[in-house]
Amino acid sequence: MNRTMRTTRHGVTTRAAASASAVCGLVLGLGGCSPESVDKVVDETYQVTYEVTGTGVGEIQFHGGGGDAMDPEIETVKSPTLPWKKTVTLRGIMPAAVMPVAPDEGTAELACTITHKGEVIGEAKGEELLTSGGCVAVSPVTG
Repeated sequence: MNRTMRTTRHGVTTRAAASASAVCGLVLGLGGCSPESVDKVVDETYQVTYEVTGTGVGEIQFHGGGGDAMDPEIETVKSPTLPWKKTVTLRGIMPAAVMPVAPDEGTAELACTITHKGEVIGEAKGEELLTSGGCVAVSPVTG
């Protein structure tokens, strides 16, 4: 049983690292913005709605608006009931991200979406969800 727990925990750690890498890539990709446009959008806010559907989720991690664009604070909901939905307010170039974590990857059937003003700006399901580390979307705030 200890081996199973270590394997499961390693999978959670791997997915968390993959999602952090994706977020860093999105933020660094915005590095070509001019200083004026960055100054303009740093304090602008936007709302997104995260949704997770399916079966077999152990916890859901998401950017809830705390921290800053380069180091967003990750909030966690343990043992959520699916379908799960949450609307949050984010700032500036902070990317929207929601990461459902299955306690056992083999039995989970999960999907996630990120919606901004009625438009889906990020989504993933099944194997894509596991390899991408969840749903991640670039901030819709532009300079």
